[in-house]
Amino acid sequence: MIRELRLPHGTLQLPVFLPDGTQGVVRTLDARDLENAHIQAVQMNAFHLMQRPGSSTIQALGGLHQMAGWQRPIFTDSGGFQIYSLLRQNAKSGSISDKGATFRPEGSDRKFNLMPEKSVQLQLSYGSDVVICLDDCTHVADSLVEQEKSVARTVQWAARCKTEFEKIVRQRELSEGKRPLLIAVVQGGAEPGLRRYCAERLLEIGFDGYGYGGWPLDANGNLLTDMLQLTRNLIPPQFTLHALGVGHPANVLACARMGYNIFDSTMPTRDARHGRLMIFTTDPHTSYLDEAGDFFRYIYIKDKKYVKASLPLSEFCDCLTCTRYSLGYLHHLYSLNDVLYQRLATLHNLRFMMQLMENLRKSR
Repeated sequence: MIRELRLPHGTLQLPVFLPDGTQGVVRTLDARDLENAHIQAVQMNAFHLMQRPGSSTIQALGGLHQMAGWQRPIFTDSGGFQIYSLLRQNAKSGSISDKGATFRPEGSDRKFNLMPEKSVQLQLSYGSDVVICLDDCTHVADSLVEQEKSVARTVQWAARCKTEFEKIVRQRELSEGKRPLLIAVVQGGAEPGLRRYCAERLLEIGFDGYGYGGWPLDANGNLLTDMLQLTRNLIPPQFTLHALGVGHPANVLACARMGYNIFDSTMPTRDARHGRLMIFTTDPHTSYLDEAGDFFRYIYIKDKKYVKASLPLSEFCDCLTCTRYSLGYLHHLYSLNDVLYQRLATLHNLRFMMQLMENLRKSR
């Protein structure tokens, strides 16, 4: 079992949760806020960053670390899932072929081309610590024919990504400790045979780590436990396995118990901004967390019962929000739609996720 991951900008203790700073920022927080919440690394997205602020701007500002004032590791997602989401919502906005993806974001007059090679070039130019291969994402309910196309493209694109990655690493003369890592994504929807085929082909090509690709939930919102477990079983334990997009605490716990050790999601920060806050029901420093999901609950801060609540949000949390402010004050800030609420709420939900990771690391 891997306990740590050494990267150019620091060593991560595993398992680790990465807040999504999709466009170069974890919304409402700065780098010091993230450090105070004990965040080890963040995940950004090449699909969004190539549009705003744009690659030339990022390079002019010294790369993502310098631009964001964040000196700890940064993972960059290729944008495969975002392209899939864009085209699923509006097929006229672009297309995917064996060469790569062409798309026009909503409200933009400009067309973008994202090929496997370009995705790697962009991520490396941004100064990423972990580069994720461009993959062809599908919905779990897509037809077998679509899933087969997706797997074939994902494997082909991963091979092209690795070739480009190795070429740039050689050109830059990056040593083993200085070069970023390259992760490939296992697709296959809910088809065990395709998941197996994809994993085996990617392992033959050889990468530093792997990820579970595609939407991890079924039509009813339940975790695709069988597919996630199968994928973990297919990837040898000496490799990290990233549960891409998994962020619900119960799902993180379930996947961590399977052996997944990297997670990312917008859910904790998005929920915080919209008034849904997570608190532990028992002390995470002393408790073994129950996979049934009752180890935590939600506080809906707009509820009028919190108007005069003088207690902190959580007795088990050491974040700025819980050590200095009351539930009643958070309710007041939320009712005002004040930006301070968004900052304090986001700080708390991320600290909750870090405490969850700390508990998982202790119970390995």
